[in-house]
Amino acid sequence: MYRLLGRQTSGNVQKVLFMLEELGAAYTREDYGRQFENTQTAEYKALNPTSKVPTLVDGSTVIWESNTILRYLAASGGEHLHGATPAEKTEVERWMDFLLAAVNPGYLAAFKGAKLTPEEQTAEYKEQVKDLVAQLRIVDGHLAGKDFLALGKLTLADIACAPILKRCVDFKIDRPSMPSLERWVAAIAARPAFKAATAAASAKAA
Repeated sequence: MYRLLGRQTSGNVQKVLFMLEELGAAYTREDYGRQFENTQTAEYKALNPTSKVPTLVDGSTVIWESNTILRYLAASGGEHLHGATPAEKTEVERWMDFLLAAVNPGYLAAFKGAKLTPEEQTAEYKEQVKDLVAQLRIVDGHLAGKDFLALGKLTLADIACAPILKRCVDFKIDRPSMPSLERWVAAIAARPAFKAATAAASAKAA
């Protein structure tokens, strides 16, 4: 049984929960992170030197960094959620990298600035949000006429991106309508595995 260390409200933890739920894998989740003040301990740092979440423990194997955890789970019984060839894998993993490199900076700015009044919003904040909207436009354009980000099926790309992109769509920021992205978010959010991953639930075993 997997042990997943991380608070369920973390978007990066939710990625892993989404994957575990889609796989029907047996796991327990333990509360670690911000409000629990337990990621700075020597015990946790021995597992994950970054003191961040999530961390996945599989017997004697310890994995950290959420996208790396997803790749590990895909190689450990979730092959159908990845590509079958090197070329197909690039179609999946480019969106995982895009999320971190292109979306994440603006996402973090919008997340932290969600409660700012217009007067408190700095020029830097506005520029970061503008860039986030530009990245969301890319995803919206890609999803036109598609149900999934890659390979015409649910893959690691959707699993990695969905928890974060849903939050981006829900942010009260100035952005145009993005019908393809909004349709994709609604469809992914309706999946039982996604609902379980993002619900405020206690640790469980599948």
